[in-house]
Amino acid sequence: MTGPTTAEKRGTREPKGSSERPAGTGARDGGFRVPGPRVLLIALVLVLVGSGTVWALYGSSWLRLERVSISGTRILTPREVETVASVPVGSPLVSVDTDAIEARLLRELPRIDSVEVTRSWPDGIGLKVTERKPVLVVEKGGKFTEVDSTGTRFATVDKAPPGVPELVLKAVSAPSLRRFDEDRLLLEAVGVTGELPEKIVRDTRVVEITSYDSITLELSGGRTVFWGSGEEGAVKARVLTALMKATPKAGHFDVSAPTAPATSGS
Repeated sequence: MTGPTTAEKRGTREPKGSSERPAGTGARDGGFRVPGPRVLLIALVLVLVGSGTVWALYGSSWLRLERVSISGTRILTPREVETVASVPVGSPLVSVDTDAIEARLLRELPRIDSVEVTRSWPDGIGLKVTERKPVLVVEKGGKFTEVDSTGTRFATVDKAPPGVPELVLKAVSAPSLRRFDEDRLLLEAVGVTGELPEKIVRDTRVVEITSYDSITLELSGGRTVFWGSGEEGAVKARVLTALMKATPKAGHFDVSAPTAPATSGS
């Protein structure tokens, strides 16, 4: 018997590029892979999830701002803070500009030292306020301007807050003003009160400055402390505390040279 011809052999040989492909893979069309059903299903699910999330955050009534909570106020009232904050109640919570609320409060309420604005899911905004604390007051025209520990004048009130010393600046014609202006002298006075123990601060009625090197404290009971300059404040505070314990009946204390302090009067 004769074998198959060349043509017959060619007819039975499997052509290159078999059309059989593993299940679940996309077919090629013009050199590009067409996504299979599984890939299309995953993509559809992701689109639906993303659309649902956007709708929930911006379109639904579930996550809209309905309440504002305020904490930390001492002198300010929660109503004052809320009014200035102008929180957009009814808006989607995710769209609330917390930075703008913070900037507005700091700009329009100088008594506020810092404020933390946070979202409280699902429907609230929290405002945690820290108010400035006065360490000195400056009297002018029957009004009192409060000054904090940074030397910032932040509020004017009709009545001086209790336990806060009054700053009296008598350096109007002092030669030292050529080098140290009133703002610098104010900072020196603030620095002195910051070094004093709390008990002595509460006992201080007036901080008087006549020049950079001449700061005097007037205490209750007519007692005085000559502090000198604001330099070596921590050392002077420790020396003054020791002197007051050692000579409780003294009327005048001099700690301008802390290595050679002095007391006088009774």
